[in-house]
Amino acid sequence: MYEQIREDIIFVLFYGVVTAMALIASLYLLFRRANAIAPDITPPVRLRRWTSAFFMVFVLNHVWFMPTYFLTSSDDAMMFGLVGVLLDCMTFFPIAIIVLLVMLQDRRRPLWPIPVMVAPLVAGMLVSVINRSLTLLPMLSVYLLMMSIGLIIYMVRSLRQYGRWLRDNYADLEHKEVGQSFVVLAIILLVFSTYALSSRGMAFDYVLQVVVVVLICYLLWRVETLSDLSISQPLPSPVEEKMITTENTDDKGEHQLPDGHSQTTYEYIAPLLQKYCVDTQLYLLHDLNLSQLAKAIGTNRFYLSQYFSNQGMTYNAYINGLRINHFVSLYHETVDAHRSFSAQQLANESGYRSYSTFRHAFKLHMGQNVREWMSDTNQNCPKQQK
Repeated sequence: MYEQIREDIIFVLFYGVVTAMALIASLYLLFRRANAIAPDITPPVRLRRWTSAFFMVFVLNHVWFMPTYFLTSSDDAMMFGLVGVLLDCMTFFPIAIIVLLVMLQDRRRPLWPIPVMVAPLVAGMLVSVINRSLTLLPMLSVYLLMMSIGLIIYMVRSLRQYGRWLRDNYADLEHKEVGQSFVVLAIILLVFSTYALSSRGMAFDYVLQVVVVVLICYLLWRVETLSDLSISQPLPSPVEEKMITTENTDDKGEHQLPDGHSQTTYEYIAPLLQKYCVDTQLYLLHDLNLSQLAKAIGTNRFYLSQYFSNQGMTYNAYINGLRINHFVSLYHETVDAHRSFSAQQLANESGYRSYSTFRHAFKLHMGQNVREWMSDTNQNCPKQQK
């Protein structure tokens, strides 16, 4: 096999290009502050740093394995390979798991279980290196596969929690959701892990390099298009002028509602939402989150979250309901005035940056897609047709 690689100049060049790609990607994420892929998005700094470390692991991995392709002794090549897999167990797998977890921004999950999970792999590979033996590799491959499956199960559970957290706190979910990314990355990492401890061949080496290229490109795109949810955008000044003051507090330091009632009396939140969110059309602001709305109506995010929970809805459903109703009103007004329009234009005027997000929210709220609804509306109101 190694003789084939030494004679395959295309693979050697491809190997070098992939190494350079990983190095450039790592340095880009580590030192460049601006976002070249999505300039209007500020990605999480923590995610950029861990992903940069992940790419650097690829560079070190490729640099380490390069001599194995030019060794003439099979024993030396095997030893280099075993040490390389040991290094992967100590760096590649832990950092890959960390990158996946850091994408979830609802809370900081503990990282100490990760070294505990990979400890058997490290110990097994260390024994293999010391004994210069491949006998433990089948057993370690099975453990690695089981660990990957267990991690996927944990990620699915965490994604469900993260999705609920997003819907409870954010009106606009674009550039925040990571579900599809987790599925793609899990498949790529599972394929990579399956091959990592299996028998090698030229086809494997080409496939592995292609997987690395896909992983580099995908992670770069994912990191640069994921919004940093720890950054709270200030409300525009016209909205701030309409905000009610909350200087009065009770003996426990809790804010009082304007009428003097305790904030725990959730029924008094409804008129505040009507006055300071519906009447002022605050819901049209892009990226309006639960904390901002709570501040605008003079309460805090905990009480407002409890109010929506008591109403059997999420914050996201509440805001989207107002926006869809606004879209319906705009549609009827535009048709009555015989003005030209597009559904995408009206969606943007209703608070949506992304038309795909609007279409999903519309179907969820109205029970049919936008085209079907407009067609049915025109049929039921023939006088409004152009």
